[in-house]
Amino acid sequence: MKRSNVLSWDDYFMGLAHLSAMRSKDPSTQVGAAIVNPQHRVIGIGYNGFPFGCDDDVFPWAREGKSNDTKYPYVVHAELNAILNCSQSCRGCTLYVSLFPCNECAKAIIQSGITKIVYESDKYANTDNVIASKKMLAAAGVELVQLDHSVEINVKIK
Repeated sequence: MKRSNVLSWDDYFMGLAHLSAMRSKDPSTQVGAAIVNPQHRVIGIGYNGFPFGCDDDVFPWAREGKSNDTKYPYVVHAELNAILNCSQSCRGCTLYVSLFPCNECAKAIIQSGITKIVYESDKYANTDNVIASKKMLAAAGVELVQLDHSVEINVKIK
């Protein structure tokens, strides 16, 4: 008799997004993303961090201060990294992400052809960026699904 207490697809892929987030060196916010095709195959994965070749010991991690002295102009979000790391077209795929996408990521998500977003946290829901994001995603017909629970992974880092 087969095992019945297996992870759902949503929990499996959200767990993968969380595992990816653990690669982020951001001291305040770690976000991970996974892009999955309709056949449940992972085609892209990413986390928030600096672009390739930009030393994370040189660029700032600060959240406050003059714009260029903060992380915001430099960090590539998990969603965009996952799109840029895709091994094939994202058209018709689902994005699993631990934090609801900002307006800049929404543009890339729409342009890449992703048709569904499964997310956990929406802690910035009342910010202008997320309000704009939701407006664009709705206009483009992208399905939004918030998990009604958190996916926990336990990994020991040595």
